[in-house]
Amino acid sequence: MTQGAWGSGPATGFLAPAWSSADAAGRTLADVLPAVARALGVDLGGHASSLELPPAPAYVVVLVDGLGHELLAEHRAQAPYLHSLLGTPPATCGVPSTTATSLTSLGTALAPGQHGLVGFTSRVPATGELLNALFWDRDVDPLDWQPHPTAFARLEALGVRTTVVSKREFAGSGLTRCGQRGAAYVGADDIAERVAGAVAAAAHRPSLTYVYDGDLDWHGHRAGVDSQRWRGQLRDVDEDVQELRDALPPEVRIVVVADHGMVDCGPETRVDVDVLPGLRDGVTLLGGEARFRHVYCHDGAVDDVAATWREVLGERATVLTREQATARGWFGPVDAGVRPRIGDVVAAAHGTWGLFSTTDFAYETTLVGLHGSLTPQEMLIPLLVC
Repeated sequence: MTQGAWGSGPATGFLAPAWSSADAAGRTLADVLPAVARALGVDLGGHASSLELPPAPAYVVVLVDGLGHELLAEHRAQAPYLHSLLGTPPATCGVPSTTATSLTSLGTALAPGQHGLVGFTSRVPATGELLNALFWDRDVDPLDWQPHPTAFARLEALGVRTTVVSKREFAGSGLTRCGQRGAAYVGADDIAERVAGAVAAAAHRPSLTYVYDGDLDWHGHRAGVDSQRWRGQLRDVDEDVQELRDALPPEVRIVVVADHGMVDCGPETRVDVDVLPGLRDGVTLLGGEARFRHVYCHDGAVDDVAATWREVLGERATVLTREQATARGWFGPVDAGVRPRIGDVVAAAHGTWGLFSTTDFAYETTLVGLHGSLTPQEMLIPLLVC
């Protein structure tokens, strides 16, 4: 790929989000389901997209949590089948490169600034509390938080049968309701159940079946992507996709995507924002995650907070005000109700740095693999068709 095509910045190694780069338009997670719709013979409308998929009577979209394009490209030995499908340009996830944001972009066909899930954790403007979008740990109505119809619901209205095959514990969760409402839900906790659920759902014509696999991400967080444990799980993923392909009729197409990649953050690239001088001054609340912090400020303190974070963090992160980040297109078009959920200041980590808070997010300090920032390792995702 060329630097110009993906908007890579030489100073930071960041990628420009695809909705802010005309060269990369049409290859984001938000473009996948509209492209599937066209391949099924219907039109979801919305923004223009250059992504085209082969016509088929049924599609199965498999999302492997944490399988970045660059990680897959580097691990041919562990994933020979998936690696053999590489060849088309990768897609990009959104900003931040994190699960809650990405799954909702896929499910709604919208940018983060439109669907409103702008991070792993973000501020609830009405209460000033922090919402964890994965665990949905606040009394927030998902339909108020994300009011747009999902792509699944829109496809159903067009006569396409839609099904979500995912873990039983996620049925009815806030995140599921934000991004996947309108589809039938099939609980599946292992590969045998996932394959059986996908095969049964794909028997309907036309149909879209979405299958979620979160195990690779789980191992990456705990052991790192540079670990035998992660590589072993990647082998399992590769075999699982082959098993699914073998079980489906040949006319049913599979699209394999991911929600983000991952980098390992070792002790030498960890900073504690509670210890570095000045980083909590003027700050009312920290959100986001270690690779992408939302920083919420006292009234009138935004400029001072941004200046302090820039000075103290230096080359370890890009620090922007909300206005600067939205002007760069980091979140795509931003709805008025979503704007105050974004940090007054945002800090995106460079390289493999992590911006930890031992006070507010002690659990994050136990993790090895991280994601959330705008590096190619985190934002580039495979888009494989078989």
